[in-house]
Amino acid sequence: MTAVVVHDPTLRDGQHAVRHQLGVAALRGYAEAADAAGVPVVEVGHGNGLGASSLQVGRAAVSDDLMLATVREALRRSKMGVFMLPGWGTSSDLRKAIAHGADVIRIGVHCTEPSLAERHLGWLAEQGADGHCVLMMSHMATAAQLAEHAAAAVGYGAKAVGLMDSAGYFLPQDVSERIGAITAAVDVPVIFHGHNNLGMAVANSVAAAQAGATIIDGCARGFGAGAGNTQLEVLVPVLERTGFSTGIDLYGLLDAAEFAERELMPAPPTTGTLSIVSGLAGVFSGFKHQVLDASSRAGVDPRDVFFELGRRQAIAGQEDLIVDVVAELGQREVAV
Repeated sequence: MTAVVVHDPTLRDGQHAVRHQLGVAALRGYAEAADAAGVPVVEVGHGNGLGASSLQVGRAAVSDDLMLATVREALRRSKMGVFMLPGWGTSSDLRKAIAHGADVIRIGVHCTEPSLAERHLGWLAEQGADGHCVLMMSHMATAAQLAEHAAAAVGYGAKAVGLMDSAGYFLPQDVSERIGAITAAVDVPVIFHGHNNLGMAVANSVAAAQAGATIIDGCARGFGAGAGNTQLEVLVPVLERTGFSTGIDLYGLLDAAEFAERELMPAPPTTGTLSIVSGLAGVFSGFKHQVLDASSRAGVDPRDVFFELGRRQAIAGQEDLIVDVVAELGQREVAV
């Protein structure tokens, strides 16, 4: 069987679903459960990563320092992962994460802008840290472009590189083509991170593994923005049945998923109307709450907002654009 490393961002990406309000007890409890199951990497942080707690994208209930200290203490076997978007986080945040014992540090950039990670990846390489680079909103680039940008990130010092299907837009053949192109272009492990807007996250993740990705992400109960992420407790046994070894204990993983549903989320994510629309439009699922809030105040159909954001190729970090789109759509309706 081919070995695959499972990376679990439940305590980071899942924060989007609860407006970044996970508390210390929830962080510690899930980290202990994931560790007991033998999950290789447990990622923690604000949904938008280190340094991102803000009025624009949401204040976290717990500081970065306390989140990292809590999860680091809870992990005995699992590595601790963190995520940073340049612009939200800085080198100072990376230093603090390393001081707290972060083992895997991911730098996320828009899929066409790998150079934004150059400085941080170079610094992490100098520190001897395990720095990875993920190309976000990856449906916005061709397979050839993604391969070129992934190779550039490796040149900057990334020890692993890959894709985030941030909008849940891909179908399995899309993933196979893009991951295949990247694995042919680099000599480091390749990552795939799926979202479930169109109900394809597990199938896309299996397609990624079959195309050569050796780091696959999944969240307990799919905990994440909108329709959520790849459902971890489904992903692992499906990977095992298709010839990939994860080293994760199934019963322990199911126990962790039960804890997550009971303690982390008001309800597991579902593939609802807006999640489907955001997937079809190719818009980041994390916009859901802001779109709903702004559109309800203005009496605008949130589906129209998502499709207009998709037409404008909006990306994470451009939440202010939601207000502009809602205002313009509202004016159009008044004019009609």
